[in-house]
Amino acid sequence: MAKIDDVILAKDLAKVYQMGEVKVNALCGVSLKVRRGEVVSIMGPSGSGKSTLMNIIGCLDRPTSGAYYLDGQLVSHMTDDQLASVRNKKVGFVFQNFNLLSRSNALINVELPLRYAGITEGRREKAVQALESVGLGDRLKHKPTELSGGEQQRVALARAIINNPSIILADEPTGNLDSKSGKEIMDLLLYLNKQFGTTLIIVTHDPEVAKHTERVIELYDGLVGGNKKE
Repeated sequence: MAKIDDVILAKDLAKVYQMGEVKVNALCGVSLKVRRGEVVSIMGPSGSGKSTLMNIIGCLDRPTSGAYYLDGQLVSHMTDDQLASVRNKKVGFVFQNFNLLSRSNALINVELPLRYAGITEGRREKAVQALESVGLGDRLKHKPTELSGGEQQRVALARAIINNPSIILADEPTGNLDSKSGKEIMDLLLYLNKQFGTTLIIVTHDPEVAKHTERVIELYDGLVGGNKKE
């Protein structure tokens, strides 16, 4: 069982994909802990298992074997519907490509997790507060096409925090931004971590991003190859 201070506890996670007659071992027994409120980056070359690990941590997929506890709850053997419920309540996602609804304004995009959760009371007010917290109080009615890349990522951040998740999982959050906007987003992620105490996990190829985190978890060939900065 996970300790109360461990928001993430993974034990011997393995993931095997069947590609025709070939078995691909994406994860080969990954074990790790992430403390509540910690800022961690996950790094590794292409094919190292980063995306597979991210999908399991984010409750988008289940391991072939092993155990995964999120916020003290064993989620590795849940059904798809159970995973979807946990994902909506406990995980905030930030993607490289923003993943916003192009025809909807910022307010509606940020409301989405609350809509999926069936929450109606105070939904609009919470979305406004979330957008104000990322500096977009004056962009509520703007659609993604009317916003810069940095502003779109801020909308994604507001959407990620609206449910007060246990973790924010950011996949290359600065990858599609210029250096100035990327720095602003990284600063904002760290601010939100300090402001709300939300655990922050960043999947990145960028050493400049990783150096802002408290700890680096390195993956190689489906295994954890290092868990501290040099």
